[in-house]
Amino acid sequence: MDRTLRGAAEMTTAMAILGTIGLFAVLSGQPAIDVVFWRCTFGALTLLIICAAMGLFRKQITWKQLFVAAIGGVAIVVNWAMIFSAIGQISISVATAVYNIQPFILVGFGALFLGERITANKLGWLAIAFTGVVVIVLSKPEAASYASSNLALGILLAIGAAFFWAVAALLTKKLTGTPPQLIALVQVCVGILMLAPFVSWNALPEGTIAWSSLITLGAVHTGIMYIVMYSAVQKLPTYLQGAFSFINPVVAFLVDYAVFGYKLQLPQLGGAAAILVAAMGMTFGWQLIRSRNKEACAS
Repeated sequence: MDRTLRGAAEMTTAMAILGTIGLFAVLSGQPAIDVVFWRCTFGALTLLIICAAMGLFRKQITWKQLFVAAIGGVAIVVNWAMIFSAIGQISISVATAVYNIQPFILVGFGALFLGERITANKLGWLAIAFTGVVVIVLSKPEAASYASSNLALGILLAIGAAFFWAVAALLTKKLTGTPPQLIALVQVCVGILMLAPFVSWNALPEGTIAWSSLITLGAVHTGIMYIVMYSAVQKLPTYLQGAFSFINPVVAFLVDYAVFGYKLQLPQLGGAAAILVAAMGMTFGWQLIRSRNKEACAS
C-alpha cells in the first residue's frame, strides 16, 4: 500500500475513534472527574505495555523534558475534565463544535509567546468562528433531555477545554524528538495523581457497560489511538493532517444523532458549520482577504 494512502487510512481511523469519545463518556454514567481518572488509569496501563514493547524506556528523557511533559499533562487532564463536563451540560454535537475553536486559541498563543503575526485574514476567520459560537449560545436545545441544561455553562466549559488543549499543544512543541507515547504516558500518570483524591471511591462504577466504556476510553481512545495517529502523522504532509482532523466533529455529530437522537437545530447547525469552516480556513490558509500586493501583481 502506498505510504500516503496508508497514512490516510490510519488518520481516518484515529479521528473516527476520537469522534466517539463523547459517546463512551456518556455511556459510563460517571461524573467528569471520575471518567478522566479511569481514562488515565486504563490509558497508563495500555501505554506502559506499548512503551515497553517498543523499547521506549531505553530512550533518554531529561528532567526538563519530564517537567514540561508533566505540566502538559496537567493541561490535558483539565482539558478532558472540561470537555466531558461540557458534554454533560449540553450535547456531544454542540460541545464538539465549540471545542473546535482550538486553532484560534493556538494562533493567539503563537502571537503572545512565539512572536507570530496575526494577519487580517486570520482575524477574519476568527470573527466567523466567534459568530458561530454566539449563534449557538443564543439558540435553544431541541431535545427534551437537554432542555434544563445550562447552555452558557456548557459553552464556557467547551471553550475552556479548547484553551487547555492549546496550552498542551504549545508545551508539546518544546518536546520535539521525545516519543509521543512516552509523553502520553507521563501525562496520564500525572492525571492519576491529580485526580485520585477527588474520585468517588464510595460510588465506584457498576455494571458491564460502565466499566467497558471506561476501559475503552483508556485503552482505545488514549493508548491505541496515540499509536495509530502518530503513525499517520509520520506518513502524511501537514496540510493533510489538518484535513483529516475534521472527521472528528463529523463523527461526533453522527454518533449524537444515531445514539441519542440529538439533531442540531438550524441555528445550531449554522453556528457549528461557521466554526468548522473557519477552523478549516485557518488550518489550510484559505484567503478571505486579498492582500494589496497580490492585487497589484494581478493588475
